[in-house]
Amino acid sequence: MEFPDNLFYTKDHEWVAVEGKVATIGVTDYAQTQLGDIVYVDLPSLGAEFKAEDTFGVVESVKSVSDCYAPVSGKVVEINEDLSENPAMLNEDCYGDGWLLKIEMKNAEEVKKLMKATEYTALVKEEGA
Repeated sequence: MEFPDNLFYTKDHEWVAVEGKVATIGVTDYAQTQLGDIVYVDLPSLGAEFKAEDTFGVVESVKSVSDCYAPVSGKVVEINEDLSENPAMLNEDCYGDGWLLKIEMKNAEEVKKLMKATEYTALVKEEGA
């Protein structure tokens, strides 16, 4: 499993890439491995607003259904529409083409509360990976 150093991570297994005021969000390699074959992704509408830790969507696999949580507060400015046709992209390229959505952050300071790759790696090891 890989956890790129340039990303931030949550205890709920989402990753965040920050460019200016926009946070791109996806599920980690660990999460997609635990879920198994992903068959459906439910994402919010453009313009939807979330607070950090709000549920913003659902990822469904052959094994389970898992909620996705917003790592930061803000407004949805883009969703990965390709996932509706090919949800398996989350399994194939979770850090690339398999991203979920982009949020324009209300407070970029919230990123400081997220984990760096080394901290996230320790969390995953604690969970038995």
